[in-house]
Amino acid sequence: MKKIFVLAVLILALFAMSAMAGEWKGTISESGCGLKHADGGAAAEKCVAGCVKKGAAPVFVTDGKVIKIANADKVMDHLGHKVVLTGKLDNDTVTIDTVKMQ
Repeated sequence: MKKIFVLAVLILALFAMSAMAGEWKGTISESGCGLKHADGGAAAEKCVAGCVKKGAAPVFVTDGKVIKIANADKVMDHLGHKVVLTGKLDNDTVTIDTVKMQ
């Protein structure tokens, strides 16, 4: 019985870990404007790049939500762009594995 319980706990832990990993489509914005740049475009690229240069943190906007980025260095070439991210989501922060243009 004890072995079955341990096996069940291990299986549930494995499912919990995989549920946090995923792929999302959205836009790289910055902490000051957040949702304002959800549509991307040239104006968004200019604004986001300028604000990040002044110290704002890059954020990921998807499904009407603003998500913090743990490893923002991964998105510095994509400020204001529509992207597809893969990584792990933990509460309101994503740790990015890969980022590519949509």
